[in-house]
Amino acid sequence: MTWTAKLIKHNNENRIAVYFEKNQDLIARIKQLEGARWSQQKTVWHLPDTLENRERFKIEPLANLVPSPEAITQIEKFKQWMRSKRYSESTINTYSEVLKSFLVFYREKPVASINNEDVIIYNNEYILKNKLSASYQNQTVNAIKLFFMTVRETKIEVDKIHRPKRAKLLPNVLSKEEIKLILDAHSNIKHKMMLSLIYSCGLRCGELLALQPVHIDSQRNIVLLKNAKGQKDRIVPLSPKILDMLREYYSLYKPKKYLFEGQVAGVPYDSRSLQQVLKQALHKVHLTKPATLHWLRHSYATHLLESGTDLRYIQELLGHNSSKTTEIYTHVSTKSIQQIKSPFDDL
Repeated sequence: MTWTAKLIKHNNENRIAVYFEKNQDLIARIKQLEGARWSQQKTVWHLPDTLENRERFKIEPLANLVPSPEAITQIEKFKQWMRSKRYSESTINTYSEVLKSFLVFYREKPVASINNEDVIIYNNEYILKNKLSASYQNQTVNAIKLFFMTVRETKIEVDKIHRPKRAKLLPNVLSKEEIKLILDAHSNIKHKMMLSLIYSCGLRCGELLALQPVHIDSQRNIVLLKNAKGQKDRIVPLSPKILDMLREYYSLYKPKKYLFEGQVAGVPYDSRSLQQVLKQALHKVHLTKPATLHWLRHSYATHLLESGTDLRYIQELLGHNSSKTTEIYTHVSTKSIQQIKSPFDDL
């Protein structure tokens, strides 16, 4: 038995229409589905447009759906609220997208009637079922909490929304020898300069690409990071060796606005292209570790700790709000661990 299914509008409702040649067995099975109805006008059986029915009849995934008109309005209001609170555009986009998926899941339900149990169901029936990460779930919780703080009438108790248990993962760190191989891999001075600056100053990728020539203070040997993560400015020390490299780079490229620009003058270098620069370096030196740009930042922090820099200073240099975030580097520092003698040596 062959059938086709598609989305339709019926009496201003989103429905799933199922088309097939007349078959009493299939009709009996469709009748058993909740909300199934026969349309005399359209001469077709149709069902509620739910996630379960979309999966049953192989309709497009949740990510391609549109929330209810009420939810669309609420998401726009939420965006305006976040902008008025000066959240970064990156955060606004992330929260809007995960919130959209949540409200699509409950598009048949008024926003004001969504409750804490619905959040648990969503976590189980969408996030866990689709094997989405704990990080994605955590972003969703952040967005839902913030969103429902701005909704006047709601059944949600924001403080009772639980988060996924945080995985205790250690940061990935490269040795100084591996770092040197990576930084020396490129003959292109721009590529070498970008990777070197990330490691030598412990920068995030976005912080590097937002740098402008005026942020390099050669008199005081510091780099000023404007509007870094969390809308915070901070300064980091600039290595004299890096300063010499920067002067050579600047005289060759003469950037217009951003320190590192792509093909178009005045436009910052693309973050995906920068990831490729690192991948090419890894390939050239035959390093098989799945290193990312953030590994360079982790390595910077760990190498500072191993050379005796106080953890409080490292916290300031990395721009961490909490010392707990910085303390994770004490678990990957090998300086003390390498001095521990294994009992195996005494056998």
